[in-house]
Amino acid sequence: MPYPPLLPVHIAGGVLGLLSGAAAMIFRKGSPRHALAGKVFVASMLAMSSSAAYLAVLKQQTPNILGGILTFYMVSTAWLTARRKDGETSKLDWIALLIPLVTGTWVWALGLQKLFSETPLNDGVPVGMNFFIGSVMLLAAAGDIRMLARGGLFGTKRLVRHLWRMCFGLFAAAGSFFLGPSNRPLRLLSSLGLAKHLPPVLFSTSLYLILTILPLVLMIFWLIRVWFANPRRAAFRKQSLPWMSKPVSSVAK
Repeated sequence: MPYPPLLPVHIAGGVLGLLSGAAAMIFRKGSPRHALAGKVFVASMLAMSSSAAYLAVLKQQTPNILGGILTFYMVSTAWLTARRKDGETSKLDWIALLIPLVTGTWVWALGLQKLFSETPLNDGVPVGMNFFIGSVMLLAAAGDIRMLARGGLFGTKRLVRHLWRMCFGLFAAAGSFFLGPSNRPLRLLSSLGLAKHLPPVLFSTSLYLILTILPLVLMIFWLIRVWFANPRRAAFRKQSLPWMSKPVSSVAK
């Protein structure tokens, strides 16, 4: 059976996105290495998510279509936030708002249908995940509305928007890779002939779960650090986000 032409793009983008996302988390914020890792992460994640949505359409996999759209939206809006200056918005933001608003409402409706319908939809997605993803999407939509109503974001709030959307995009990619139904780590290592030579702990579901939620843990850590970095807030308000513009002083070392 021939593979779809975009499958290699999807795989390469996913692997490169995970590696570059981890690197961006590790490197000092505002450093050249962090900037480079961030650029690679954005490019690879946009390629991965768009190809994922396309492949899911071919296979009629609605959950994967939504997952690809959500990841593309999160990473692209985080990137736009970093590219812009304080208080800057565009007409594109009004269009982008429709993505989380419509899909978030739809995912919530699917969750309610699974709970209360006599013939619930069996799409392989737990009902709790419907409510979790739907809530995140509606939260993102609320953030878009608030940003547009205020004429843009300034200082720390702009950095927070950038951080949580990037981290959630990384979380989505990690969940698809480590906890997806295809068990991609096991398949990858087995195809290379390494599975039988490696310790069983590398194939543990607990390990995969930890690696999946790690981006959310790091997201919470950085958000707390940014919000409570009071002495540096005033300085940051005068700066644009560093990794997509000219180098500036680091917000958090």
